[in-house]
Amino acid sequence: MDKRYTTLSLQQQLELRRKAVEDVLAHPAWPLAQSIRHLKKTMHLTSAELAKLAGLGCRTLQDIEQNRSQGSVQTMNRIFGLLGLKLGVVRGGEHPDPAPGD
Repeated sequence: MDKRYTTLSLQQQLELRRKAVEDVLAHPAWPLAQSIRHLKKTMHLTSAELAKLAGLGCRTLQDIEQNRSQGSVQTMNRIFGLLGLKLGVVRGGEHPDPAPGD
């Protein structure tokens, strides 16, 4: 955990993780770099810590955060996989049929 923050209990860490996931899912228009920065900040992690958890090089993560690289689908799945999320592809311009009653 980033040393700028006080140590959190497991319950507090899980709550931050839940909030981070909810925020990212609530903002589908966010660029990947912004989503990653938000996850890192919300979960009180440094770039080095997030990279280590995701099994990536710190430089790779920093390049994505600073828009010097878009990252591969595999790289994004490693990062978002920490939160139980997976990068997906959606066909543009098509929307699923609304559920009955919507």
